[in-house]
Formats: sequence, structure tokens, C-alpha cells
Amino acid sequence: MKKCFFIFSLVVFALIGCIKSHNTDKTEARKESNKEVRYEYGLPVDSFEIDTAKVRSGETLGGILSRAGAKPSQTAMLNSLDRREFDVRLLREGKTYYTLCQRDTNDTKVLRHFVYCPSLREAYVLHFADSLTVDKYVKPLVTRRHKAEVVIESSLWNAMAGNGLPTELALELSEIYAWTIDFFGLQINDSIRVLYDEQFVDTTRIGIGRIYAAHFYHGGKWQKAYYFDTDSLSAEVMAEYKGHPIHNYFDEEGNSLKKAFLKAPLNYKRISSRFTYARKHPIYKVVRPHTGVDYAAPAGTPVVSIGDGTVIFKAYKGGGGNTVKIRHNSTYTTAYLHLQGYAKGLQVGGHVKQGQVIGYVGSTGSSTGPHLDFRIWKNGTPIDPLKMVSPPSDPIPAGLRQPFDSVAAAYSEVLCKELGEKL
Repeated sequence: MKKCFFIFSLVVFALIGCIKSHNTDKTEARKESNKEVRYEYGLPVDSFEIDTAKVRSGETLGGILSRAGAKPSQTAMLNSLDRREFDVRLLREGKTYYTLCQRDTNDTKVLRHFVYCPSLREAYVLHFADSLTVDKYVKPLVTRRHKAEVVIESSLWNAMAGNGLPTELALELSEIYAWTIDFFGLQINDSIRVLYDEQFVDTTRIGIGRIYAAHFYHGGKWQKAYYFDTDSLSAEVMAEYKGHPIHNYFDEEGNSLKKAFLKAPLNYKRISSRFTYARKHPIYKVVRPHTGVDYAAPAGTPVVSIGDGTVIFKAYKGGGGNTVKIRHNSTYTTAYLHLQGYAKGLQVGGHVKQGQVIGYVGSTGSSTGPHLDFRIWKNGTPIDPLKMVSPPSDPIPAGLRQPFDSVAAAYSEVLCKELGEKL
């Protein structure tokens, strides 16, 4: 009897073990089936053996594929590539690529896909099957809203870098406030709070987006900037407005933070020479850059400053003759060459107003006749004065004042209440 009971017990335990094993297998199978498939560049990447590398100097696509194990028939497919879909000549040294392979029945690696990434966002995916096809894949750009505040100890750039903030903010803020704040005259304990977007691809930050608002404490007072554009307004408001689109920064009173430059610094007869990097000099007979515009005008014609600014140079300067240089803000500087003479009272360090006479047309220095050589630098780089777009300077139109006030109030609430009214 005991023996029978023992045998019966073994059978029961065996059955229980089988049932548990069966249930475990089902659970594992269920987990496997419920496992989320991971996609990259539109491909289920967990299904492949993936190798990552960078294009080497002088390397060709055919060579890359051969080294990755591509069959001769697959590399031959490259001859059928349409350059409008993917130009093999555009491979650049240092750019990342991926080869995706699978194993065949003989456990041999077979190339299935090739992914070339010319940038963080873009990728060209080559699919090797019976024929070669190409897809262009663009990763989504993710935008995240951020707010920050910093105290300036030396410069705006150092303040951003020292607080772990994007240094691009310093450049953008310099542009926004270029006409209202002298960034060469910042003081210790000046401060700024800013609301802006950062842009990411996957988890990699690629830069900043729009700056929506900033409050800059300088010279004992807050100078505020709010971005306002008509694209975000309702059709009803725009139908009533019927004006030109607006995309600009304004202070809390609705005044533009930018000022317009004059189109030209004098009344002239004609333009005798344009901006170029390949002009044959009329006196020296050699090709050299002419990074300005020559305005032909009678000697003694008044020359005016195209905008408010500070005189930073007033002297005879070699081939440029009598020269005046004016810094308008941290972005723009202008120069006026070959002057016959200077306006009375003009001094280095002095402030000039837009339209104020600073000198008179002459032919001093290396010159073949009376004219003004006028030059502009933007962030230290010469630009063509005839192609410079003067920034808009109109205030918020009366019909849009209410929407603007609402936008400014919303931004101020974020900056003041969430960051604190005082630093």
C-alpha cells in the first residue's frame, strides 16, 4: 500500500512539474511577444548585427560595403543608384555610418542595410534585397522650453558658460539688445533672466531655438524684451489688423528694440565702386579686396552717421586718408574714409546721433577723386552696405496692442513669478 502511495506521489509531482514548466514556457513566450520592438531609422534594429564606424579619408562606399562583407553582386548595385536619391560622392570623412547584417542558414553574415548619417538629424538608408532602394530619414527635432537667470561677473558669455547654459544665448541676446545695451560697458552684478527653447535630436542638444522673453538688469533698471509675431494670432484678429506681418522684439511699451539705419550716409551722384573681394585698385593696379562702397560726390558734401553710436576712431589712416569709425552697438560698426575734414567738435569717445554730420567728402589718402568709401562690419566681419537689411523699427500697431500686452504679461509671469522678482 505504501509503495503504491509513493508511486502515486511521484506521478503527481511529475505532472505538477510539467504543468509549471508549460506555464513558464507560455509566460516567457508571452513576454517575448509583448517585448517592444526598437526601431532606429525605420528599421527593427534588434533583428540585426550592427557595426558602427566613421568614413575614413579617401574611402569609397564600395570599399566600405566590401569591408562590411557585402557580396560583389551587392556592391554592383551601387551603379544603379540615382544621384538625386543618394550621391555616393558626397560621403565625407568623419561622418558616421552603420552596417546592419543578418546570418543566413550557413551562419554567414549577409549585409541587409547601410545607414549613412551626414548630420545628427539626417540619414540615408540603403536597403539591399533583390534590388537596391534608398530611403531618406529625418529624425524629429524635439523642442524643450527653458528659463534661467544669471548674474554677470565679467561678460555675458562667461556668465552663460559659468552657469552651464548654452553660450549661443549670449550671441542671441547680444543681437536682441544690440540697440539698447552697450555690451562693452556691462557692469558687475548686472543680471539677466531669459525664457527660451532648446532643441534636441534624441538626447543630443543641437542648439537653441526661439528666445521668447528676457529681462536685463543694467544701469540700475530693467530693460525688457518680448518676442511678438503675427503668425500666432487668430484669423479674426488678422482680418481686422490687415497690416504687414510682424516678427520682432519689443519692450513693455510696445516699442521696437531695434533701430533702423539710414540707407546711405550722404547725398551722392553715383556709386563708383562696389563691395568685392577682387577689385583691381585704381592706383596700385593690383587685385585686392574692397570691402566697402564708394559714393562719388562733390568735395565738401556733408557725410552723416547712419545711426546712433560712439566715435572710436578719428585720424588719418594710410590709404584711407581722414577716417572716422563709429561703433553703433555690440553688433555693428561703420567707417567713413577719404574725408576732406571732420565735423566741428567731433571727438573720439563722443556720442553721435543718427543723421549727425561727422565730416565732408574729400580725396585724402589713396584716391583718384572726391568720394566717400563707406564700410560696415557686423560682428567684426565686413558686409556689403548695399545688401544690409535695415531692421524694422516701428512700434506695435494700435490694433495689436491688446494681443501684445497679453503675450508680454504671460512671459513676465513665467520670468518673474517662477524665477523670482529679484535675483
